[in-house]
Amino acid sequence: MVIIREMKVEDIEQVMIVEHATFAVPWTKDTFMNEVNGENPYAHYLVIEQDGAIFGYCGLWLIIDEAHVTNIAIHPEYRGNKYGEQLFRRSFEEAIEMGAIQLSLEVRVSNTPAQHLYRKFGLVPGGVRKNYYTDNGEDALVMWVGLK
Repeated sequence: MVIIREMKVEDIEQVMIVEHATFAVPWTKDTFMNEVNGENPYAHYLVIEQDGAIFGYCGLWLIIDEAHVTNIAIHPEYRGNKYGEQLFRRSFEEAIEMGAIQLSLEVRVSNTPAQHLYRKFGLVPGGVRKNYYTDNGEDALVMWVGLK
């Protein structure tokens, strides 16, 4: 059975496995610690797990009434099973429950599968951040949606 729940500090070791399997420039353990242990009051993170094994996570910041997805990742071995969609849907719903009236994110211009997922939730392109990604200088497409 797949469970989506709030990320805890104890989850970070497993989250780091997902992070390193997913991103060319992964976040550090300390970064996740700061996000999850309360040092960042804007941060809200969820994990998706099966039988106690975490295979994905999604983070967002809620600043006043604007939600921003910081990152979302599903371990490569679990992709293609709609888990990313389930996780994003739950994060999307939580943003609304917390009072967000807008949600935004950046996505690589080459990541068309992710863009397709975000479009399912009504996100539309709002601009481009040139040379956004530090690993290869790729541009980021900024996508957003109104939630009210």
